Amino acid sequence: MRIAFFVHSVASCWNNGNAHFLRGVMAALQALGHEVAAFEPRDGWSRANLVADHGAGALAGYEAAFPGLRPVLYDPAAMDLEAMVDGADLAVVHEWNEPALVNRLGRLRAAGGRFRLLFHDTHHRAVTRPEEMGRFDLSGYDGVLAFGAAIGEIYRRRGWADRVWTWHEAADVRLFHPIEADACDGDLVWVGNWGDEERSEEIRTFLLEPAAALGLETNVYGVRYPEAAMAELAQRGVSYRGWLPNHAVPEVFARHRVTVHVPRRPYAEALAGIPTIRVFEALACGIPLVSAPWQDSEGLFPEGAFLMARNGAEMTGMLRAVLNDRALAESLRRTGLDAVLARHTCDHRARDLVAISAALASGHHEQRVPA
Repeated sequence: MRIAFFVHSVASCWNNGNAHFLRGVMAALQALGHEVAAFEPRDGWSRANLVADHGAGALAGYEAAFPGLRPVLYDPAAMDLEAMVDGADLAVVHEWNEPALVNRLGRLRAAGGRFRLLFHDTHHRAVTRPEEMGRFDLSGYDGVLAFGAAIGEIYRRRGWADRVWTWHEAADVRLFHPIEADACDGDLVWVGNWGDEERSEEIRTFLLEPAAALGLETNVYGVRYPEAAMAELAQRGVSYRGWLPNHAVPEVFARHRVTVHVPRRPYAEALAGIPTIRVFEALACGIPLVSAPWQDSEGLFPEGAFLMARNGAEMTGMLRAVLNDRALAESLRRTGLDAVLARHTCDHRARDLVAISAALASGHHEQRVPA
């Protein structure tokens, strides 16, 4: 099967967590024998910021990690969409694309395009900024891939799409797996961006204050940290390490004893069942994880895959327990890793996508994907 992905970027993961899963699932599809093409704008926001901050050489790490996946760069003002989808059996269009591109592809499909067409949503704006989603005309699409059942239900309720499949993110276990480190860089590590003020207070409650209370050697990686945030980290004794390319995260996890998950507020309060990809990646690396609150309403993980703290005091106590109880830490590592390997790898999601495409081709549209 020939599959075309239209994405904001796979080459740059600068403030672009979508690249993690998209890279992994494309590589998994290639391993299954499918032909994959990724199309991204030449001057996309993530790529432009990465190059501005770190130079063009920052893309070399991606190229080394994914030697078989080179995106096709296009100029949005002069793109030939007909040529891009020529010969494709399936096109997957991520929500971080301009409405003009999304809508033109829908019109191509509605006008008799021989490819199947799916819209891929991995963001909370369906609930937080529905007016933005209203700019997309999905009437020509064969369906929607939603990264949580709660998102899918919004599409159905608002009449944005008739066919919606839940297609969770997952870990690329070709890169994310336990590593034996030859040194330790600290006790606690957090990889995440500060931006948009969607979890600033939660970062303080579930990361900075517990780390300070326990006197942990803590490292934080990410981008879009304002000067005030970096000053606050320094004041609390937390080391800010800046941007970390995603392919380097497993090595960093291996050099720390525990990590935390701090979901953005919309996922914690309005969109149950969506952990975002950092949970899958951490568990795949075998690092003990303690999470701020979110609802695993879809039963993605078994009890004991990670710990979940309801407040800052519980987070402090749980971090203390993990760091002082080797048996607990080992149990979390094993249970979390086993859960990912059993159900939540990019290989699982690639096979699911192939099954969805086959169902569309045969006219059977069951909107359920095995979790």
